[in-house]
Amino acid sequence: MKKLFAVLLSASFLAAPLVAATQASAQDHRRPVVVKRDVHATNYRWSRGHRMTPAERRHMQDVRDYRRYRLSAPPRGYRWVRVDNDYLLIGVASGVIANIIASR
Repeated sequence: MKKLFAVLLSASFLAAPLVAATQASAQDHRRPVVVKRDVHATNYRWSRGHRMTPAERRHMQDVRDYRRYRLSAPPRGYRWVRVDNDYLLIGVASGVIANIIASR
């Protein structure tokens, strides 16, 4: 009885890595997840008074719910936009940066 128990116990220790290896290989055969992102990363340091080109403004995301990001209400003729992790207050007509908020 002791020999049978010892054989079963040693067989379970030997079989455990085989089971783990088959599970790992099964995970490798899953279809890859493709993440599509519209990223326009720029390593540009924005400064107040910089006039943005229309091409730069096209790649920015408008912030319509500014309270969600704890931003003040934009004055008339200005709007908040998000670029990477920065929030810029720009003039609608001129494209001049009036304020910059860097988020974490």
